[in-house]
This record gives sequence, C-alpha cells and structure tokens, in this order.
Amino acid sequence: MDSFTTLTGIAAPMPQINVDTDMIIPKQFLKTIKRSGLGVNLFDEMRYDDNGNEIPDFVLNKPAYRNAQILVAGDNFGCGSSREHAPWALLDFGIRCVIAPSFADIFYNNCFKNGILPIVLPQDQVDMLMDDAERGANAVVTVDLESQTITGPDGGSVSFEVDAFRKHCLMNGLDDIGLTLEKSAAIDAFEAEAAQARPWV
Repeated sequence: MDSFTTLTGIAAPMPQINVDTDMIIPKQFLKTIKRSGLGVNLFDEMRYDDNGNEIPDFVLNKPAYRNAQILVAGDNFGCGSSREHAPWALLDFGIRCVIAPSFADIFYNNCFKNGILPIVLPQDQVDMLMDDAERGANAVVTVDLESQTITGPDGGSVSFEVDAFRKHCLMNGLDDIGLTLEKSAAIDAFEAEAAQARPWV
C-alpha cells in the first residue's frame, strides 16, 4: 500500500447525499478480485449513458476534474453494501482522499485499509471546501496528514481528526499484511522457540 503523507491535487465537488457503494462501482463490475482496472467504471451509471458515451455534465467527465485526487462529498458517503471494490475503484481512478460530513462505517474502514484517507468535517467546513472545489482547475487543495490540516486554494486551512493508529498505518503504507510483517522478527523467534520446545509438532 502506498504511503499517504501530503497530497496536493484537484478537488472535485460531489454534493449528492447518500452516494452508495453501488453508485460508486455497480454490481456488474464485482466479478474481479483484482484491485486494478476498476477506475474506468467508477460511478459508471452517472458517468456514461446507455451507449457507453460519457455524460458531459458529470463532474469527473469535465476536463478540469479528470485528474482529481480529492473528492468533496455529501453526507453518508459510501452507504449500502460492504463491497471493498468501492475504495478499489476510487483508488484506481486516482482518488486518495474523500472529505464528507459523514461516511458509512464499513466504507470508512475499507478506505483506510486501501490507502485512502476519509476525512469527516462539520457541514459548514465541507460547504466551504465544496465551494473551493467548484473552481475547477483552480480547485487545488492540500491535505497534510501529519499536521492534520486541509489548505484551500486561497490559503485558508481547517483541521481534522484521525485515529492515531490509522494515521500511523497510512503514513507508513501499512495494510493488514504490512502490519503483520512489521512483527516478522518476533514471529520468526516464536516459531523457532516453539520448534525447539516441541520438535514433534
């Protein structure tokens, strides 16, 4: 998992509330167990018409937001089913941070496990960042995980809270496997001792 320290990028506005995981990545794309290749189908039913043509008015189809790395979203983002493909699709598109007033719990946890930083802020601060994001190519926002601040295009900043353990994992690029491997020396020592004490096992 790639580490997350400081991210400076275009913020795309998506003010809709209750964006569920089926909207993020529809069910027909859940056949794969690979984490790559899903970005093209992110928000598929909102991005494309029935003939597979892009819908120009959808935010991520607009030229200014095609390379967005931050999503400023509405309340209850990521609700619905627990599919981990949702953060996979966001990450594969290039989204590394989602800012919203609230998230569904499972989606929120899955973001951290996949290298995405979900940030919960009060509605008034989300509204301010949404307004910044409406500036298109000028909507450059910096998210600093170490200092836990978000700086807008005019230099104003807001602070956010994040669990210390999750912060450690993101800043060091540690998923569940990486966390286990951090203890590899202790695991090896235990197994060597166990093998010596119980050679018949």
